[in-house]
Amino acid sequence: MKNLRKNGGFTLIEIMVVIVILGVLGALVVPNIMGRTGEARVKAAIVDLRAISTALDMYRMDNFVYPSSDQGLEALVTKPSGFPEAKNWNEPYLKKSPKDPWGNAYQYISPGSSGAYDLFSFGADGKPGGEGEASDLIASEL
Repeated sequence: MKNLRKNGGFTLIEIMVVIVILGVLGALVVPNIMGRTGEARVKAAIVDLRAISTALDMYRMDNFVYPSSDQGLEALVTKPSGFPEAKNWNEPYLKKSPKDPWGNAYQYISPGSSGAYDLFSFGADGKPGGEGEASDLIASEL
């Protein structure tokens, strides 16, 4: 009888070669990607701060004032109550309440210490001050 069965699988050596190649690629690529997550979060926070600043400016164009500190950034998502009244609030200026890349709320104070408002993130540590990834990101300084 003839052996009609054909081998269609991979040999153990072929599988081991693929695993070694994947291991080498992982060892080269992962450290490069992992080392940049902090930098990517800082850049994302900067982009967020600029977008929130733009939304605040649009709010002011419609309502003639910036939201108060009590109304906060939530005024960009839902129509605020209280003073100052948002008479011409039409639609959300932001889709959802903004959080920084570290999961903390962006800080908003109106009137600000050096302008109409202060908008900032405390960075990775969620506390004032810090260095590197933990340093504060202030919209007016970007």
